[in-house]
Amino acid sequence: MALRKINLNTALTLEPEGSVLLIYTGGTIGMIYDRTGSHLVPFNFEEILVRVPELRQLNIALSLISYDEPIDSSDITEEDWIKLAAIIQENYEDYDGFVILHGTDTMAYSASALSYLLENLQKPVVFTGAQVPIGKMRTDARENLITALEVAVSTRKGRCIVPEVCIMFGRLLLRGNRSKKVESRQFNAFRSSNYPPLAHAGVNIEYHSMVLLPFPTGTFKAHQKLEKNIVRLRLFPGLAERVIRNLLATKGLKGVVLESYGSGNAPTAPWFLNAIREAVDRGTFILNVSQCDGGRVEQGMYQTSKFLSDLGVIGGYDITSEAAVTKLMFVLGQGWSPEQSRKMLESNLRGEISLEPL
Repeated sequence: MALRKINLNTALTLEPEGSVLLIYTGGTIGMIYDRTGSHLVPFNFEEILVRVPELRQLNIALSLISYDEPIDSSDITEEDWIKLAAIIQENYEDYDGFVILHGTDTMAYSASALSYLLENLQKPVVFTGAQVPIGKMRTDARENLITALEVAVSTRKGRCIVPEVCIMFGRLLLRGNRSKKVESRQFNAFRSSNYPPLAHAGVNIEYHSMVLLPFPTGTFKAHQKLEKNIVRLRLFPGLAERVIRNLLATKGLKGVVLESYGSGNAPTAPWFLNAIREAVDRGTFILNVSQCDGGRVEQGMYQTSKFLSDLGVIGGYDITSEAAVTKLMFVLGQGWSPEQSRKMLESNLRGEISLEPL
């Protein structure tokens, strides 16, 4: 997909407070009405200073990379995540932070994927978007964008405050791999049920230092490999044996996010446990994630989850399904040994899980 990079900071008259690369992938935030006033269409994002003149007041050195053809977030793939990681790597030394404009439907997946791909990240990578197009009067696009840019250049004692991938939406700054879209008709579209917000945006942006990731000391690296042969299996009463067996026996299947009940419970029917055992024996990694928005998987608390532990299913603690899918894709894409891969899946890589209850 073709990319264009332009400089938007022609109006700056003071020494800029920081520099940000704005990456526009698509989504509702970039929509306006056509000439008839009845249909929403993408606008040329190079005109963002016309649509959001308030950006000139931020005094940020702002550059834009825009996709020639915006992507609906429903069409995002692992190739797009790898491309975004590469764009950040290519421009890493030139900017203080990065803001990615993205459709809301799969934003939590993309933010989770980028959190794994960007190792030892020492600068903010902020995802944002909108529930209402920027072309409508009662839009949330302007506030979300302006606040995301402020986060991207925020520093304390000469160092960035938020050295991680996050989502800025509805006045909340959330860890990207802890987030989930929960609303389609309200402005507060995202929630982080198992982890506190990183910041609240009111009159000022109030950062919560105790819950931010520590500033890394290693060398930044953007990974470029993901394993796409992953599937989500959400349990429900009345599972059909033939369907589950066929799914778990899919040729080339590498990983399964098993969305279980409550604290990690699953059926104890012999056929189900045998199907799980056979999949694990074939080398398929199964990561157990709770269907509950809050709480955590505690395999072994009940007999129905102890069976899974005995079969080699990996407990996902309090990870979201979005972060679990992308974690499997990342870990299994690195070519590590089965032992190392299992260890990584059980580890807290980017703040996506709490090994102990908060």
